Amino acid sequence: MNRKIFLAGASGVIGRQLGPLLVDADYEVFGTTRSEAKVAELEGAGVKPIVIDVFDAPALSLVMATVGARHRHSPAHGSAARPRSKNDGGGHRTQRADSQRRDAESRRGGPRAASARRLIAQSIAWAYVPGPQPYSENDPLEFDAEGTRGTSVRGIAMLERLRITSQPLEGVVLRYGQLYGPGTGNDQASGSAPLHVDAAAHAALLAVERGKAGVFNIAEDSGFVSIAKARRELGWDPGFRIQTERR
Repeated sequence: MNRKIFLAGASGVIGRQLGPLLVDADYEVFGTTRSEAKVAELEGAGVKPIVIDVFDAPALSLVMATVGARHRHSPAHGSAARPRSKNDGGGHRTQRADSQRRDAESRRGGPRAASARRLIAQSIAWAYVPGPQPYSENDPLEFDAEGTRGTSVRGIAMLERLRITSQPLEGVVLRYGQLYGPGTGNDQASGSAPLHVDAAAHAALLAVERGKAGVFNIAEDSGFVSIAKARRELGWDPGFRIQTERR
């Protein structure tokens, strides 16, 4: 095996779905978790567990460098696909700017230390300036929003910029909609841009295999955001579901 993935948050909502998909695609997956209790679950999914706090930048860089050194001539990918936020009463996700800054910086340094060639990162699909819909990836984000939404949008923009400009890494940003499905706490689609967790995980797999540097809207075709780019360049289908027997 000569293809490796470093999956941050492998025991998280998306990570639990993404890990097995990557393993089935013949990747060697190293997945992080903060909890020793999640080690057996990851091993059962074929993921090689690493217990670490991803906000500990020096430790993360060391671990990723060690993983990369095991197969020096193999391509490596850095994948960050775990949720970092939650819904507030208004339907938006709130995120602390300081946490986002630490997250962005640590995940930029780690993949570089491991000589990774691609970094997949999660963002949100409902940060656009209000205007004609559906929103495309080229539409402006609402930097001037007030309160928690403004803090969230500015933090997300910083995260995206760091991902896309971290040469020589190929930075791919997936702007996810509001998640529903197993492990999310929401059984039914809701929000302006709903997204099943299985389809979210599959988008990350496709981004690893086919994605070019840039930003992609990843949500169901509700008319809120355009997903034409993801369909065209990734071959992504929002109707993708992991078979029941895989649960």
